[in-house]
Amino acid sequence: MIGFVGIAMIFVMVFGGYIAAGGKMGIILKSLPFEFTMIGGAAAGAFVISNDVAAIKHTLKDIGKVFKGPKWKPEDYKDLLCLLFELIRQARQNAVALEEHIETPAESAIFTKYPRILADREAIDLICDTLRSASMNYDDPHQVEEVLEKRMEANLHHAQHSSHALQTVADGLPALGIVAAVLGVIKTMGSIDQPPEILGKLIGGALVGTFLGVFLAYGLVGPFAAKLATVVEEDAHFYQLIREVLVANLYNHSTNICIEVGRQNTPSHFRPSFSDLEEALKEVKKDAA
Repeated sequence: MIGFVGIAMIFVMVFGGYIAAGGKMGIILKSLPFEFTMIGGAAAGAFVISNDVAAIKHTLKDIGKVFKGPKWKPEDYKDLLCLLFELIRQARQNAVALEEHIETPAESAIFTKYPRILADREAIDLICDTLRSASMNYDDPHQVEEVLEKRMEANLHHAQHSSHALQTVADGLPALGIVAAVLGVIKTMGSIDQPPEILGKLIGGALVGTFLGVFLAYGLVGPFAAKLATVVEEDAHFYQLIREVLVANLYNHSTNICIEVGRQNTPSHFRPSFSDLEEALKEVKKDAA
């Protein structure tokens, strides 16, 4: 919702200020379809050239995150801590019984309690792979933490491709606006014998290209790229929490301490309070009993 508010503010302030200053929308509206075709078409073509099909689909899909915001909500972080609590407790009580949960999480009585987390393949793979490795005696905390860090860095780099692709388009839009403006000037020079009022409109139409390129770059596409990067970084905290809890488990801290480490490493605006998490964990223990 906040994304739509921002877009509305941009258009109202820019064009409202222009009209309030006595500007006329006629020239802009007349030239806009042609200028947008040139600039938008060239930008789209450059985007297609610089990305493969998978990246194009990924970027178009990710644009929705600008309006939806981060995937993971405060309730999801609390659910994740509860899920990890159950898994760690199960691993310490009966390591053999844990195998059926991490080998087939879709059929696990533990994982199915948290459908939003279960639907995220990366989160499930991260949890199951780490617990499976620990069961095979790959349990050195420093080595595991390094492996998880590299894995998450690679995933974050991949997830940020969409924002980088959009930022590249934003960087090129002002230059494409100049290209459209130059073409407009060429058109104007071809009508140099026309009276001043006609030449004025032609020059004004040419300048719409420069305006549109800069406006799209810094008013829309650039902010879209920045917002998308922010959302991706926010969602990355969810996977970092998994790392912190599972590494704490390898240090053989008590289960409650492992979960508290995760809670304290949760971003403040997503972090459940100690009392809320304690209540949730009590419910988990009651269900398990």
